[in-house]
Amino acid sequence: MSVLVGKKAPKFQAPAVVNGGEIVENFSLEQYVGKKYVVFFFYPEDFTFVCPTEIIAFQDRIKDFDERNVAVVGCSTDSKNAHWTWLQTEKKAGGIKGVKYPLVADLSKTIAENYDVLAGEYFFNEDSLSEFSGDPRAYRGLFLIDKNGVVRHQVVNDMPLGRNVDEVLRMVDALQYFEENGEVCPANWHKGEKAMKETHESVASYLSEK
Repeated sequence: MSVLVGKKAPKFQAPAVVNGGEIVENFSLEQYVGKKYVVFFFYPEDFTFVCPTEIIAFQDRIKDFDERNVAVVGCSTDSKNAHWTWLQTEKKAGGIKGVKYPLVADLSKTIAENYDVLAGEYFFNEDSLSEFSGDPRAYRGLFLIDKNGVVRHQVVNDMPLGRNVDEVLRMVDALQYFEENGEVCPANWHKGEKAMKETHESVASYLSEK
């Protein structure tokens, strides 16, 4: 598994469904560089079970992300038409109607491959033909990208393991606090709590208060 933290987020252009029903053919994260932070997350497949709980959970907290100047973008290896259909399907029927942030269609699997969250790989067989080995879906990867387009945090879960949106917001808060104040955020830090300078004295003072 590649570690992308500290590196530029891999670029791409791909179809996406935005605002719950509009198809954009050449969607790119480049539109946010210099303007917004990005939470870019992968999920395995449309019309499944854990995936809608995560996608809707992000939508339920979208105001919290907006307040932090963060764009939320989802991605799977499904087609743009599958995304669109799922977005038109009522929640009581297993759909995600009401989700407004972009869902990227990585049908070629190249985005998941470049972010190293694809649960399989392509190879050439004895006849020099391309084949795929493994599961042609993405693990639950999540990448926090700063306004310079650099990955500052990543986490990858196996497919059965849903993510915690509160933890994603905590990491956004920690990154923004560090950028604004130059202080580092200790274990279990939350917005409004004391942070530390990168000195032995600051660490000692912090620990003595615990």
